[in-house]
Amino acid sequence: MGNASISTKVTIAGAGYVGLAYAVMLAEYCQISVFDIDENRVNLIASGSSPIGDAEIEAVFDVVHPKLNATTDEGEAFKDADFIIISTPTDYDPKTNYFDVSSVESVLERVKVLAPDATIILKSTLPVGFTDDVALRYPELNIVFSPEFLREGKALFDVKNPSRIIVGYPDRKPLLKGKAEEVSGLFLRGCSNQKTPVLIVNSTEGEAIKLFSNTYLALRVAFFNELDSFAEARSLDTKAIIDGICLDNRIGMGYNNPSFGYGGYCLPKDTKQLLANYTSVPNNIIAAIVEANRTRKDFISDRILDMNPNTVGIYRLTMKTDSDNFRHSAVQGIMKRLNAKGKKIIIFEPAMEEDFFFGSEVIRDLDDFKKRSSIIVANRYDSDLDDVMDKVYTRDLFRVD
Repeated sequence: MGNASISTKVTIAGAGYVGLAYAVMLAEYCQISVFDIDENRVNLIASGSSPIGDAEIEAVFDVVHPKLNATTDEGEAFKDADFIIISTPTDYDPKTNYFDVSSVESVLERVKVLAPDATIILKSTLPVGFTDDVALRYPELNIVFSPEFLREGKALFDVKNPSRIIVGYPDRKPLLKGKAEEVSGLFLRGCSNQKTPVLIVNSTEGEAIKLFSNTYLALRVAFFNELDSFAEARSLDTKAIIDGICLDNRIGMGYNNPSFGYGGYCLPKDTKQLLANYTSVPNNIIAAIVEANRTRKDFISDRILDMNPNTVGIYRLTMKTDSDNFRHSAVQGIMKRLNAKGKKIIIFEPAMEEDFFFGSEVIRDLDDFKKRSSIIVANRYDSDLDDVMDKVYTRDLFRVD
């Protein structure tokens, strides 16, 4: 299974968190070509700068980047590839209640022409049944699905230290089980633990594993957020309650830190996509998980409005402490609600180059931000705020993401 060598060519389509993390890991023992349509991202990789914020990637990028052939040229990227990992974005489209899989389809169309013999590994998050469907529509291609379970800001660590490796092959092509085993070996070779559990399933089950895993994590977040809402409303000590609950080994200490809601790129869209797959299946919990996130943001916004601040300072737009990604962070939902009530908002976000974000001024000087803010709203607390704790509103009780 683990017979990949430096002569094995792996092409990564999509140089975001997932694609770049796998590129860096696989570069240790494979020939890597990174393809992206974003010229700026490709140029950053070629010049030795990581286009994403990830401490572990940045620490090794000077050494690794000469091993990465970053290009916007499809022919150069896909020619002679043994494996092609597709990790392009699949945003959720609320109009269709479906992931936008057009970027994945676009790559498949090009691969069909440029590298029809390659083993194609779908890493993008997909609707349940998608891989089986494209296996029917692209009978000449060898397509498998392998879900990722990476955290933003910890992507390379999670690639090298996965909880499990899952590869799914289409029901329509049982002979691809051998390819799925090859793929699991390709990934396992780069793992710190060579005894990492490997699960070979059909691709539809693999897609379901991905969506149900993230929805369960969203459920945990929503549960402890609702606990916190109850405690705040009753003037109770949230941390004391959570500590008492989580000492039960069946519950455990993970994913129990209150926040302004689950956010980031994965959980909001994955929960909505899973709910869309339930159109003909009775459910109560899955729908409630999606609705609970809206309710939590309403509650947090109301608490802030009750303080009647003149100027609301938003401390960081990122969802997680070590991330540079603003996509769908929970605090943006709070900002929209406060904006609708006419509240003046300023933002401290040193990672943002723009001077305004949805009409709100972006400030990069922390001292100036502190002085101008009547209240500072922080989804995740930072010691930089210690001197103004008296005007910080956060639900970050455990100081962990």
